[in-house]
Amino acid sequence: MFFLASQQLTRRGEQLQAGEYRFPPGVSLARVLDDMVEGKVIVHQVTIPEGLTSQQVLDRLNANELLTGNPRLPQEGTLLPETYRITRGMRRDEILTRMTTEQQKVVRELWEKRDPSIPLKSPQEMIILASIVEDETAKADERPRVAAVFINRLNRKMKLQSDPTIIYGIVGGKGSLGRAITRADISTPTPYNTYTIDGLPPGPIGNPGKDALAAVANPAKTKELYFVADGTGGHAFAETLEQHNRNVAKWREIEAARAAQPATPPANGAGTGTTAPARAN
Repeated sequence: MFFLASQQLTRRGEQLQAGEYRFPPGVSLARVLDDMVEGKVIVHQVTIPEGLTSQQVLDRLNANELLTGNPRLPQEGTLLPETYRITRGMRRDEILTRMTTEQQKVVRELWEKRDPSIPLKSPQEMIILASIVEDETAKADERPRVAAVFINRLNRKMKLQSDPTIIYGIVGGKGSLGRAITRADISTPTPYNTYTIDGLPPGPIGNPGKDALAAVANPAKTKELYFVADGTGGHAFAETLEQHNRNVAKWREIEAARAAQPATPPANGAGTGTTAPARAN
């Protein structure tokens, strides 16, 4: 038996593929060799959520002990958030390259099918705005509507006034702000603060997913210019500043009621919105 096993190993040894394998108890040597020759390694998954910055994506990959290598920090907004199949020993830069390739494919397809009326001059501008939309709402059905608000504001030469751009301008994509945005933050200029700059920021504030990119390429057809959290994890939208201020007042009532109760984690999206209520632009 040992002689036969040695013969098989000698004959097929150069065909064996390195990797992580799982075999049931009592499996035959022939089955083991077949699987290793065919490279039937264990496949794992790594999920990259939408909206992470490139630094956060890199941190997540570096924390995964299945992967190897020390890749450079990718350019912001060049990665497609998705669930990717990986195997033990795979290089991190290989995953990043795959994410970049997939993002380029998605962006190219969506840009070719975009609404020709949107005031965006390049795929990069689509990515920039999509990264803002991604951070503004966690609700998939709101993204086309949020995108429409920003498109409408761009068309009217209004400042975007997006809170996530304030945060990115302060932390540079290296983490969360860790506190509420202050009035000083709103009025302090940074290249990314869309309360102080005109138009789009100079680059993305994260890596948007396919749905956010699609929402910007083909936004909802609305006249809405404002939105604010509604207390349910979504947003209340408005066409006029008067309507928006009423929505803001309702949100402040909700905040006050919550403040009077024991602390609970906020719903997704409850801390984001666009435009300060007193701004008429």
